[in-house]
Amino acid sequence: MLIDTHCHLDFADFDEERDELVARAHGVGVGQMVTISTHVRKLDRLLALTARYPSVFCSVGTHPNNAGDELDITADDLVRLAESHEKIVAIGEAGLDYFYDTQKPEDQQTGFRRHIEASRRTQLPLVIHSRSADDDMAAILREESGKGAFPFILHCFSSGADLARTGVELGGYISFSGILTFPKSEELREIAKTVPHERLLVETDAPYLAPKRWRGKRNEPAYVVNTAEVLAETLGLAFDEVARMTTDNAFRIFAKMPRL
Repeated sequence: MLIDTHCHLDFADFDEERDELVARAHGVGVGQMVTISTHVRKLDRLLALTARYPSVFCSVGTHPNNAGDELDITADDLVRLAESHEKIVAIGEAGLDYFYDTQKPEDQQTGFRRHIEASRRTQLPLVIHSRSADDDMAAILREESGKGAFPFILHCFSSGADLARTGVELGGYISFSGILTFPKSEELREIAKTVPHERLLVETDAPYLAPKRWRGKRNEPAYVVNTAEVLAETLGLAFDEVARMTTDNAFRIFAKMPRL
């Protein structure tokens, strides 16, 4: 069994075939999926998906590229929503994205800290998006961890080795997407080798970043198998061992999510 710990099943890319997509995931051993929030105000759409598919769970949060749109949403709001439904198993995704110049860094940081507070209070894992922001991300994680521990995942990891070390040092998990499989991702595979096995996760970030086997096509949860295969090859482990390991890790960090 594998778990796709990060996908976006509510996106319009899947409107025509969600039933088939979920069935394909199950058919290749992807037993459960976490569909990740990018706008708090669209939470109802995510909850509808979790009601339709027993194997699908969700988060609540605001993507950093939408930070300015939801600055009125407080940590109290996030906590209330997170505790309102059994299928909300995480906070986020939130974080910092300096690659795109669409949101003010200060707005992203304000929103990020609110999500951290909500994670700390609920002890639900914070799904963190970090792009082109390693130094600020590490600084905020260290500062906020000093106020009290909170569980977190550095999702779709494509940052440098220093941020990976900081994340692990502070108790975080590192999640790898299809980027791990790309031919030019040698440095990322070297970083993966340094992460303790009990902190490793796999994801798709579907519909984005299809792994090498399907490069250039729309991504979907079933394709997390290829990422797990490359992770196993990278670590020198059997595929079944990596599947068991990452699944156990997923249930540990997503502690509210039951095994089905």
